[in-house]
Amino acid sequence: MQRAGRLVTRLKMKTASLSSEELAAAAWPAAVGKRLAGRTGPVRLFGQKLVVEVEDGTWQRQLMTLTPQILPKLRAILGPGLVEHLEFRIGTPRREPARAEVAEPRADGIEDPIFKLLYLNSRARSEREQQQRERKSA
Repeated sequence: MQRAGRLVTRLKMKTASLSSEELAAAAWPAAVGKRLAGRTGPVRLFGQKLVVEVEDGTWQRQLMTLTPQILPKLRAILGPGLVEHLEFRIGTPRREPARAEVAEPRADGIEDPIFKLLYLNSRARSEREQQQRERKSA
């Protein structure tokens, strides 16, 4: 339990303000290491079962075989009784935020004269409608 106390002080939190779930989540990186904690993450604590999100089925199978090694480390950090079981669930893939790019309207690349005229007329109508909306809201 002493390691859990050091862990909590490193997080600069008071023990009273941490729930069992938060304490288990904070202990996860210490129990499995930084590299593994970077690819996995505790999601929820149901009773004494810690649910951990993994990237795919391969990670799930590998971590299930490591459960007998991970649980004693968690018990040493948190003390007995808080986490007695582990469940590994495949999480939804995360996408990095995409950079928004604004396409500039250009008729230069439209070779067909009819499509070019349609585009220019549509663009002009759009701009007029936008200006009208702005005038009404002002």
